[in-house]
Amino acid sequence: MPRHAQRARVLGAKLGAGALLTLLASLLLAGIVGTGSAVATPAPSSDDTVRVFGTLRNGSEPVAEVKVDAKDQAGAVVQSSTSSDTGAWTMNLPPGTYSVVIDKSTIPSGVEVQKDTVAVTVTAGSPRPVIFLFGEERTATEIGAAEELTRLAIDGLRFGLIIAITGVGLSLIFGTTGLTNFAHGELVTLGAVVAWAINVKLGVQLIPATILAIIVGIGVGILNELAIWRPLRRRRSGLIAMLVVSIGLALVMRYGILIFFSDRAEPFDDYQVQTQIGSGAFAITPVNLWCIIISLVVLLLVALMLQKTRIGKAMRAVADNRDLAASSGINVDRVILFVWALSGGLATLGGVLFAMSELGGRVQWEMGFKLLLLMFAGITLGGLGTAYGALLGCVIVGLLVQVSTYWINPDLKYIGGLLVLIVILTIRPQGILGSRARIG
Repeated sequence: MPRHAQRARVLGAKLGAGALLTLLASLLLAGIVGTGSAVATPAPSSDDTVRVFGTLRNGSEPVAEVKVDAKDQAGAVVQSSTSSDTGAWTMNLPPGTYSVVIDKSTIPSGVEVQKDTVAVTVTAGSPRPVIFLFGEERTATEIGAAEELTRLAIDGLRFGLIIAITGVGLSLIFGTTGLTNFAHGELVTLGAVVAWAINVKLGVQLIPATILAIIVGIGVGILNELAIWRPLRRRRSGLIAMLVVSIGLALVMRYGILIFFSDRAEPFDDYQVQTQIGSGAFAITPVNLWCIIISLVVLLLVALMLQKTRIGKAMRAVADNRDLAASSGINVDRVILFVWALSGGLATLGGVLFAMSELGGRVQWEMGFKLLLLMFAGITLGGLGTAYGALLGCVIVGLLVQVSTYWINPDLKYIGGLLVLIVILTIRPQGILGSRARIG
């Protein structure tokens, strides 16, 4: 056989073997890849619908046997459901936009639905609840003037009692010492801040935290008297000089609180979520109701203390005539020290109540400064230096401030306190229960 023929035969054999190997490798690789794909890719699910559901209730009563239809954009019914004995209904719809409609002919007699059609957009993977409102439709504009004014009056009573809690101490200080203490508002803020720190930072529940804060407030009141005001009285400092000192002390305390607290409103840990009890004009949250009860009880105890106890009678005697009380054997300095301790405790309690009811459970670094003007307006209206006058005047101011929001923007309601103060000083400077001789 010629040499070139042998070479062609060998080359053909090699090409044939290579082609065979290539074909086998291709078949093997295709089998491996095919097998891997079959394992990694699951069969797609044929059910790509989404659950659309709801519960039909007329107040607290379930509405059963009511037909609910889901219609597409062309108005054709895609699916229907009927509410169970508990009012629950459900259906499965493909993603898209639908109108969920209640068949009014299936609604029981005496039951009204406010809106029988709800437009919904169904998205894949997101169950879609649908809410229907039953009962007579009512809007805010349908609330009568009498109901709105009644609600504001109740709110004003609550606010006025809180002003009274803080203002009684300020009035007693003026009655026994003649001092107009501009730092009293900072005692209110300090009490709320201390209660917040004990509640939030130390994890103590708010009620015991408030009790501990009251003890701290009493101590701060005693410290003020012993470290500042008693030495100034013994040096026979004038009331104008002491007034200036109180303004400086207020600034120091206010910005000291800002440095160590925060310039933002900080919430308490407790009683943040509240559900109203009652209905209509008498709807109120449990926190606001307890603020009214606590304020009334504390003010009643203060009134009983002034009338029935020896220290209360001594306080009224010092407020009436300090020199005559001293000559009668009353320890004036001890009485004034007790007044400062009582004022500090009441200011602390008032600060916590003010934060919980008026500021939505939050503490602000200048909350006491905002309340100070209303305290002065209240005790001036009732009569400077009189505890009962302070109570009456503060309640009236609280009512006027809250009720005024029926006509003016609520953000401007504190301006009413300034207007009341101007009118009082113009018409009756001594106040409602005030007189030339202060009687405590």
